[in-house]
Amino acid sequence: MATVYVRKLKAPHQNESFTVFKPLNDQIRQEINATVKEIFDKAGGKKLLKSSKDVYVKPNGIDGKPYCFTRPEVVDAVVRYWYEAGARDVYILENSTQCNFTRLVFEITGYADICRKTGARPIYLDEDKTVLFEFKGKSSSQYNPEGYDLTQFEMPVTIVEKFIHGKDENLYINVPKLKTHSMAIVTLGVKNQWAFPRHNDRRYDHNYNLHHKLVDILGYVQPDFTLIEGIEGTIYGHYPVTKLADTCVIPFKVLIGGDNVVATDIVAARVFGLDVKDVPHLQLALKKGFAKGVKTIKDIKIDGSIKEYKKRYPTDLYESFPPDVDIVMGKELCCKEGCRNNPLTLLQVLYHDYYGKGGWSLIIGKGHDKELMKNIRKPVLIAGHCAIEETYDMLVQQLGKRNVYVSGQCNDLAASAAAMFKLMKVNPLRLVNLSPLKSVKLLILAKLHGTKANVPNLLSRFIKTV
Repeated sequence: MATVYVRKLKAPHQNESFTVFKPLNDQIRQEINATVKEIFDKAGGKKLLKSSKDVYVKPNGIDGKPYCFTRPEVVDAVVRYWYEAGARDVYILENSTQCNFTRLVFEITGYADICRKTGARPIYLDEDKTVLFEFKGKSSSQYNPEGYDLTQFEMPVTIVEKFIHGKDENLYINVPKLKTHSMAIVTLGVKNQWAFPRHNDRRYDHNYNLHHKLVDILGYVQPDFTLIEGIEGTIYGHYPVTKLADTCVIPFKVLIGGDNVVATDIVAARVFGLDVKDVPHLQLALKKGFAKGVKTIKDIKIDGSIKEYKKRYPTDLYESFPPDVDIVMGKELCCKEGCRNNPLTLLQVLYHDYYGKGGWSLIIGKGHDKELMKNIRKPVLIAGHCAIEETYDMLVQQLGKRNVYVSGQCNDLAASAAAMFKLMKVNPLRLVNLSPLKSVKLLILAKLHGTKANVPNLLSRFIKTV
């Protein structure tokens, strides 16, 4: 039977509005340190170290936006615990979301400071060499209408060597943030490994096939221990608008850990009032036997309590979008896992947090009314290959190429961002909580080290690049 540890923190957290993101106070930091130690000690402590005595810590570092990433105070506690337990080297590794690069995220989140202070070593997976693997969950869309458009992907060498070939030698600690997800329902331990395919490969099949691909990655790599940071949890998706944080961020003050990532995710999902049946990738993981005998939550020994978590929280996006952006959805298919909620998340953030302008149309999905298309007179962003294939030629002829922006595949976040920066008159450097000079310097360093990150053109506010 899998054991999952649930620890509710008692120290006071932020009393002010969550629209102001603040470091944690000393009292809750001390409790985090003690609780992290308690959980790891109960799970076996230094006995978990393997022959190399190296420890690899994988936080959720998709972005530097408040509440989107694993709190650095928790990452710091994990790193220090393993050094004190006798680790030879501790590494913090990540491959940020599209539209970002990992060096930048480490500076914004404080992970780079942790490395400098503790001696932990950063690994920027977007700069790593890669090895070709297969997505095995479905056959190609050439043979199956609902199959994969992309059946292969590139995995960083570090993941292959340390977590697959060297699984018996290295300790892999997964430290996700407690978040709902408007496309994947939740993003916890299993979803945290979506960092392992390179950016280009994540653009494809980010539709109804997303859950299958998350489980494909799980088939190759499973963490030795997953510790979910829930100082706060996000509802209405994984990327909350800061101005709406008091609606979208809940101070759960909980840490949840276990050596079975699927079991740990099942328990953590209950914090949001969700069952296995609500999360397709957890259902698939159980079906494929990746839960090591766990079939339901009854097969999990919960050390702690989840009885208080009875409220069901929303996972889809909060309905608040610019009134002067026309959102035109296809009637036949419009996948929330990709071309719908990916651009809508960005649209919402740029509108509320960066005063982005409207006066344009977003075309997504397939099955569009041609008569309705003929009435479009504003510039347009066509997001997703379905909409592009159906409407691009018509809209170019109607509006001219300079007024038609495109973001291909199912989820090309960098292209969507480049289009919206221009359409909404938002400078991309405003999204970064660092000086423009330092941001550009980090980008140059990343490129010199071979980053494969998909990053929008820094001039996309001023020139059409997609």
